[in-house]
Amino acid sequence: MAETRSQPAGITKWVVTLPPGLFLVAFFLLPALIVVLAGFRETGEFGGLAPLESLSGLTLDAYRFLLGDVIYLEIFARSFFVAGLTTLICILLAYPLAWLIAQSPKKRRDLLVLLVILPFASNFLVRIYAWIMILGPAGLLYTPFAVIVGLVYTHLPFMLLPLYTNLEKHDPALLEAAQDLGASAWTRFWRVTFPLSLPGIFSGSALVFIPVLGMFAVPELLGGTGDILIGNLIKEQFLDNRDWPLGSALSILLTACVLALAGLAAWAARRGLHGTEAVS
Repeated sequence: MAETRSQPAGITKWVVTLPPGLFLVAFFLLPALIVVLAGFRETGEFGGLAPLESLSGLTLDAYRFLLGDVIYLEIFARSFFVAGLTTLICILLAYPLAWLIAQSPKKRRDLLVLLVILPFASNFLVRIYAWIMILGPAGLLYTPFAVIVGLVYTHLPFMLLPLYTNLEKHDPALLEAAQDLGASAWTRFWRVTFPLSLPGIFSGSALVFIPVLGMFAVPELLGGTGDILIGNLIKEQFLDNRDWPLGSALSILLTACVLALAGLAAWAARRGLHGTEAVS
């Protein structure tokens, strides 16, 4: 009797998990493997990839070229700096607004959150071209400042929403207890609110920092020739230079950096969670 019940359960499990599993293999795993293999291939005579007759045709030339040219390291460093600066600005702007929404009456919170995500209802390029019209007459277009403004504007909601979700769950009794013990407003924030909000900060930072690393549309439309980031460089290798091995190698290096940062963010989030448990 137990076997007859377990068989339908096993069939149901395969029916539920097989389609998404096949989708992930076909549209994520296989393309990733193709990019990895392309990074070890040679460029074709007219661009693209040279025919691969055997595994002996694989080479590390693309990686040697990247690691041997300082300009690519500079672009990587610039991309990390821009992503870090964008994340920091998003934290400074999103934290007070998220706290304000979390402290608002419950009947107004949904409206305020809707106002935050409402710009996503319009097309991404339309919003970027609106910034071109705003910054152009002021003489700020095609500058690093314009790139940072566009990146912050684009990714600010991704920082605000995790912070709001976190701050909304804080127990007001903890702040009341700290106030009864004589803690000032700044001490209550620094010793209670901020540690409890670290998981939201880490989550929002990951949602902002990682996409900014690969962003190419905003720097291309708002920045100048000196504001090229790693995303722009990858696009140029595939579409303009048709150097697919070099573009693939850049993509693999960027993916490795993103995975390392994601692991670091997860580790930091766990540490922050343990810290909040200790505080509570």
